[in-house]
Amino acid sequence: MPENGHLAYPDRRDARTIATMTGRIEEFIGVYDADGTIVGEVSYWIGARLGRAHCSLCDLTHGVFTTKREWRECSLALGVPFTTWHRDDAPAEVLAAASGLFPVVLARGETGLRVVIDATQLDSFDGDTTTFVAHLHALVGS
Repeated sequence: MPENGHLAYPDRRDARTIATMTGRIEEFIGVYDADGTIVGEVSYWIGARLGRAHCSLCDLTHGVFTTKREWRECSLALGVPFTTWHRDDAPAEVLAAASGLFPVVLARGETGLRVVIDATQLDSFDGDTTTFVAHLHALVGS
């Protein structure tokens, strides 16, 4: 495991192996690097258009104005729920597991919450929802 405690998954095979070694994933939890208030949403939207704000998880799940159709369809086929929060409305246990590092994807399993995709990994998907969902499928072993 790297020094920062985050696991890296260079390909699907490695992700599946690590998911199997750490137990069954019961739920994914994504935390956006944005606030969920109306002011927060508008500020992020304007900042993103001006290049002043960026959330790679937002890029994977949302288009300019709404949730991506591709994300809605693919996330339903994961076989486990994918719950999303903003950094200002996430439950305390989610914030603690994320350690203030947003955006992030956590997995809930037998041993509690753990980071499965960090901000750097989310950036590497470059907004490609299909690749992101394939990675999530690999994590759950489907």
